[in-house]
Amino acid sequence: MNKLKKWILISLLISFISGVLAIALTFDANTFDAIIQIKSEYIILAVMLHILSLFLQGIRIKSMCEALGYNINLKDATEIVTSSMFIAAITPAAVAGEPLRVHLLNRRAIPLGKATAVILGERLMDGLLILSLAPIALYVMRGVLASSGANASIDAALMIGEIVLLCLFSLLIYGLWNPNHTRKVMYFLANRFTPLFGKKKETMLPKVLERIDTELEHLHDSVAIFVKEGKYGIFVGMICTICVWALDFSVLPVILFGLNQHFQPLVAYASQVVLMVIMVVSITPGAGGVAELGASTLFSFFVGSSLLGIVVVAWRAITFYMNLAVGGFVSLKIIKDTDYIKRLFK
Repeated sequence: MNKLKKWILISLLISFISGVLAIALTFDANTFDAIIQIKSEYIILAVMLHILSLFLQGIRIKSMCEALGYNINLKDATEIVTSSMFIAAITPAAVAGEPLRVHLLNRRAIPLGKATAVILGERLMDGLLILSLAPIALYVMRGVLASSGANASIDAALMIGEIVLLCLFSLLIYGLWNPNHTRKVMYFLANRFTPLFGKKKETMLPKVLERIDTELEHLHDSVAIFVKEGKYGIFVGMICTICVWALDFSVLPVILFGLNQHFQPLVAYASQVVLMVIMVVSITPGAGGVAELGASTLFSFFVGSSLLGIVVVAWRAITFYMNLAVGGFVSLKIIKDTDYIKRLFK
């Protein structure tokens, strides 16, 4: 079995087992009644919202490329988005998604440096938005926990989380404008932590420092390119980013409406922001297992126990399995980029 098939199997297996467990542990007579009474039009709407978010991501890539003087049609941009989502869904921490996007843009006559700037710019906008919303989301969740009588230790943990995320957000902004100072801090941390690996230090440290230099240079160069040549792309890209996440975060509330659930929309949105932060640091393919467990925990504050498993699986099906199915079809049947994808998994 090659690595590509192996990662696909692992990703599907982890998510499938997690989903089955979520349903099995919460299924009862009320679950069956709720499924019978489900409003299918809301489920269709949830699917359409996610599809629209994919097109908006295509518009974001198209607009950012045009801001740098390179034309790409919406069809190609959307194919790039969906294809990379397939790879991101089957690799730990979605690490292979961005390289594929850069490759596909470069294949469309966009210089490698500019293509990298567009894709890193996308990720930077996503990161800035989520990190800026995360402290607010944690504050909302603290209120929910307080009203449900949660103990003080959980409240303290969330408060610490707010502070840490605010610090990370501040460091990210500072690092964009002062890469040299950021490099010094990263070098210091690398020198501190690599001794933990013992004899491997001598071979690891140069690689770690080289990777730090490369990533910081790419990030800073990407920002510089857009500041100098494509300010319009930053503006349109940020508008698209806000709309993309607003649409994807609306999938869960729409599913709940379809299941005739009463809930506080603000809490539903806040829980997803917190969940995104958790999923980003997950090392499992497509955040499998982590997403289901995190969703089961966070959604339990506003979803009845008998429907919790169904809600988690429905939400995951639309936001993950759809990406896997559509992205796989586009990658293997339309853009026919199997050779590059296979090289990623060598």
